[in-house]
Amino acid sequence: MRFSLSQVVWQGLKGNVGWRPQWPAAEPKRAYEVVIVGAGGHGLATAYYLAKEHGITDVAVVERGWLGGGNTGRNTTIIRSNYLYDESARLYDHAVKLWEGLSQELNYNVMFSQRGVMMLAHNVHDTQSFQRHIYANKLNGVDNVWLTPEEAKDYCPPLNIDPSARYPVLGAALQRRGGTARHDAVAWGYARGAAQRGVDIIQNCPVISIARGADGRIKGVETGRGFIGAKKVAVVVAGATTTVMETAGVTLPLQSHPLQALVSEPVKPVFPCVVMSNAVHAYISQSDKGELVIGSGTDQYVSYVSRGGLHIIEHTIAAINELFPIFSRMRMLRSWGGTVDVTPDRSPIIGLTPVPGLYVNCGWGTGGFKATPGSGHVFAHTIARGEPHDINAPYTIDRFKAGRLIDEAAAAAVAH
Repeated sequence: MRFSLSQVVWQGLKGNVGWRPQWPAAEPKRAYEVVIVGAGGHGLATAYYLAKEHGITDVAVVERGWLGGGNTGRNTTIIRSNYLYDESARLYDHAVKLWEGLSQELNYNVMFSQRGVMMLAHNVHDTQSFQRHIYANKLNGVDNVWLTPEEAKDYCPPLNIDPSARYPVLGAALQRRGGTARHDAVAWGYARGAAQRGVDIIQNCPVISIARGADGRIKGVETGRGFIGAKKVAVVVAGATTTVMETAGVTLPLQSHPLQALVSEPVKPVFPCVVMSNAVHAYISQSDKGELVIGSGTDQYVSYVSRGGLHIIEHTIAAINELFPIFSRMRMLRSWGGTVDVTPDRSPIIGLTPVPGLYVNCGWGTGGFKATPGSGHVFAHTIARGEPHDINAPYTIDRFKAGRLIDEAAAAAVAH
């Protein structure tokens, strides 16, 4: 069943989830050219670019829940490209450039706001590391500037720069092109664009296993709604990649960790940008609804659960109060959790697998949302042509055997 947004029924949900569009149930066909497992931002963007850029419309996106209901709807919506290595700068800045025109591209307001992302330095190591990032970014044509403590406070007035603070602010790196977007809107916009081009989006359809033929090639996927044949299968399921890929006999160098975030009660506009701090572990922005959006760290244990330890939230709130004392009387409205896949070098895997016809996009850790348009764009190219785009060519599984790592642990800017 194919459909357009005119068929969407808006359905209110109980609790704090908010509103989301409910697509009519699409019945899968017996076979497709491409099946994409996972209807999050990356999977839907991949489907959209397969249809728009490569003319491949015989595509099904299958999702065990509802579209955008996984990590796409469980993140802090930060967008930036101030990463250290050349490979990362190309990938994330490609995404930022697509973000800048995405609302026009999709004819759907994704609420992209380039309010700036500021990373605080609290010690000599922070200062040297961030200035190194600034120099590397400039060589790659990525904007990033160094601010004094006074300049940082001018840019973000709630910031506490008192020298007597436990972790005094010694300076900051600022990417003005960075910012935030509305996570749900990104999924909805890509879903509408893909559906309008003939892509089937099949919700409430969990993938049980990936099927291979006697020759080892991909045959399709076994789902809770029956078998779906496919010439190619692309897996984009944050937090569950290992379990899905193991059904095809592929083992990946991933660990899955719970990751949490929270929002405050809504207040009038008071916070003008995004602020991140590694030393005290906190990152914060303000949504268009007025909530302070606060990110926590990953729990250190390996798990597939979508919740984490309370002590992580407590440490994060303590850090926020250290940096922004004016928020000490704010109340938490809600918290949530997701599960993130992390590679040994904190960079993603985007490309082919040893199984003919099987592709994977995973291992983003905390960096997935910001890369959504760029990731979908290069992954679609890889699936359509059977070979990687120049931008994602370094992000192969083989790099872990060859030692060609892209170690971006420090560029995460928070202690993940």
